[in-house]
Amino acid sequence: MAKKLKKKVLNSFENRFDTAPLIVFSPGRINLIGEHTDYNEGFTFPAAINKGIVVALSKSNTEKSQIYAVDKKEAYEFTVQDIAPLENGGWRNYILGVVSELQKLGKKIGNFNAVFAGNIPSGAGMSSSAALENGFVLGLNELFGLQLSKKEMIFIAQKAEHNFVGVKCGIMDQFASMFGIKNSALFLDCRTVQADPYHIDLYEYKLMLINSNVKHDLSESAYNDRRAVCEKVSDILNVNALRDASKKDLDCIRQQISEEEYQKALYVINENLRVQQFSESIKKGDLVDLGDLLYQSHKGLSEHYKVSCSELDFLVNNTKENPNILGARMMGGGFGGCTINLILKSEYKAFKKEITKKFKERFKKECSIYSVKLADGTQLI
Repeated sequence: MAKKLKKKVLNSFENRFDTAPLIVFSPGRINLIGEHTDYNEGFTFPAAINKGIVVALSKSNTEKSQIYAVDKKEAYEFTVQDIAPLENGGWRNYILGVVSELQKLGKKIGNFNAVFAGNIPSGAGMSSSAALENGFVLGLNELFGLQLSKKEMIFIAQKAEHNFVGVKCGIMDQFASMFGIKNSALFLDCRTVQADPYHIDLYEYKLMLINSNVKHDLSESAYNDRRAVCEKVSDILNVNALRDASKKDLDCIRQQISEEEYQKALYVINENLRVQQFSESIKKGDLVDLGDLLYQSHKGLSEHYKVSCSELDFLVNNTKENPNILGARMMGGGFGGCTINLILKSEYKAFKKEITKKFKERFKKECSIYSVKLADGTQLI
């Protein structure tokens, strides 16, 4: 898939500019379990996937930078001497944010030309934004010899999203996209930003993603509101983050917070425990337990953290009576996007047909089904 994307991007670049570019592939990511725990300095279990964004870049021989988004057929022109967030800037703000954060570190960046395209479904919760940020930060690092480590790059990408897009995201998406390892998921400690790779063997099962095709926008207030609740509860508990809290601690302050705040904090505390249980179950090869943890995670996201929606709940609930599916949950920030399902390989096609029909009957729209492989992280190609 990256080969097709590379060809599309290279052709577009060569039609516009007269230099040979350097080319970067930056993958999207899935998250097996551990949702909304990253900004609570907790644990997550993400993996890079074989869908992503290809960026071609070269230095500009003019006084301006030009970027072309192939899939959107949109061009943007600017100079690196004059960088500011754009109102409703969309994809442009992710790239401008990366340039700005590099400049804040005192890095000298000249004007450049770039073309990019991707095959990550938009709004599916596979983090096309982190892939775009990582692709540009790694490409600019290479192009201008900035000598940044990959770890430094992911924090630049994260700050770009905070300061130019307005989403106070945790570090998981950028980390998984940058440091992914083929056939492995990363047990990531978001406080130390250290990860242990776990080779994933699902035996006769595979991962199926079902995209509700409901679009969500994490820069809307819901994401930042939940983060604010977590920070408020942490402050009352006098801990650095909810990662440091137990249910017992939370129960001690229950009268000081609203029931909604209690439920949201409880979800985060329980989800951190589930991620740790998940890692133990992978070591044991206990797929039934992995599936049960996925269901528990979805229940928490839907009923306690309240970031699900009717389409996602419908997709998960329709797996529960199916003996060929061990577990399912919504994945990503919420309010749309995908569910991740652990399904018997031999039953994949039959369930795909069944759920597509049921979803259309219920919501009068199509859902989309994807099979993904776990892949290596952001790299020059």
